[in-house]
Amino acid sequence: MNSTMRRNLCIQTALLSLMFLGAFQCSVYASESKERAATDETKEEEALRIGTDAYIFGYPLVTMEMTRRVLTNVEKPEGNYAPMGQFAHLRNYPDPSDKAVTTPNADTLYSFAWLDLSKEPYVLTIPDSNGRYYLMPMLDGWTTVFANPGTRATGTGSQRYVITGPRWTKNIPGDFTQCKSATNMVWLIGRTYCNGSPEDFNKVHAFQDQFSLVPLSVYGKEYSPPAGKTNPDVDMKTAVRDQVNHLDALTYFELLADLMIDNPPTKADSPFVSKMAKIGIVPGKEFDPERLSPATKKALEGVPKVAQEKIMADKANAGKITNGWNFIKKTGTYGTDYLERAFVTAVGLGANRPEDAVYPGADVDADGKPLDGTKKYTLHFEKDQIPPVEAFWSITMYDDNYFFVPNALNRYDLASRSPLKYNADGSLDLYFQNKWPGRDKQANWLQTPDGKFNLILRMYWPKLEVIEAKYNVPPVRCVE
Repeated sequence: MNSTMRRNLCIQTALLSLMFLGAFQCSVYASESKERAATDETKEEEALRIGTDAYIFGYPLVTMEMTRRVLTNVEKPEGNYAPMGQFAHLRNYPDPSDKAVTTPNADTLYSFAWLDLSKEPYVLTIPDSNGRYYLMPMLDGWTTVFANPGTRATGTGSQRYVITGPRWTKNIPGDFTQCKSATNMVWLIGRTYCNGSPEDFNKVHAFQDQFSLVPLSVYGKEYSPPAGKTNPDVDMKTAVRDQVNHLDALTYFELLADLMIDNPPTKADSPFVSKMAKIGIVPGKEFDPERLSPATKKALEGVPKVAQEKIMADKANAGKITNGWNFIKKTGTYGTDYLERAFVTAVGLGANRPEDAVYPGADVDADGKPLDGTKKYTLHFEKDQIPPVEAFWSITMYDDNYFFVPNALNRYDLASRSPLKYNADGSLDLYFQNKWPGRDKQANWLQTPDGKFNLILRMYWPKLEVIEAKYNVPPVRCVE
């Protein structure tokens, strides 16, 4: 073999080696690329799962903050609104224009107050109600009712409380009752019963005006609360739930992380808090989206939609459903049931503990079909089925978004205080339809919207058979 042939053979061998090596490297690169893609997909799936759970976990705290911003964005008390540390006393029942809180009631007059306990405690003084039913639950930032003064629990005499935050360690004077909040954000949601007559409205107003709320450092001294600070950027028109639901994931989690500085999770939340750290959410630390991987960022974009759907889907699991009525007993205290806590926040922010009030809800009839305002319905209570309560009961009509339904009678509920027409045997028939039912049925009628609607039966200070789920609400029956 001459030198030329040997040189050509070497060249061919080298080329074949390079081709084989290139093919091998391409195969390796392709395999690595697939592995990276699979890893990224796994990371996205995990981030979406953790992000969804974190969204649900934080939903009450974020909703409380957005509600607080709206209800305190005034210089002085007016209507539903009052600056931080001051009462807003509603002088009438809410109406369909009230969108700040879902499922408002038309039985009591509200007295709202928001507190920031980061600097010092507040002293709450409640006057003697002279036997009138009232309730003054205190909610922390996670919607847990940590104290519930009122007729059932503490009687109707005058009372005085010191409300302290999580970092308060000083002694409290002996003649005060201390109420310890796990968060610095606190919402007082006073409810005072009113029968709706002009005379009774005046009596309730006088009772409300005697509520006192002052910082501990000025208790017993002359005190004029400072003017509130207003923020023109706060949306005062859009319903709070819609404002929360429209937040993108990164903004939502930034707010949640910030809120957890003064409103820390409980010790029971520790396992889940550790899980949230995987997507950069750590209580007491700023949430920095720039430190997230592209895969995590991409996954979090889809979190709000997925989480909101999961929250509302909990309606089917949140309680015991009997005769179409969903009986949720776990309100006011939720433990680590974050999904139920979020669901109650979405449809009934500010719910009481069951011993103070329960709220069975119905959105289907006796046959399991959605309640539809184009049809007619009746609800029949036998004499021994009238809601068993120590205080009062009511059935309220809501639209599909859990707000009042506008109607010609300005009537939003039927209640034990209403001039209802009972049957001769003591039974009771209620009517739900869009068209006027006639004069003989008008007293027992609630007008429905054109589309879907919801009913909520409120039982304040329910009897033991209700608490133990031995009482069943009769079904809503479609008659046309």
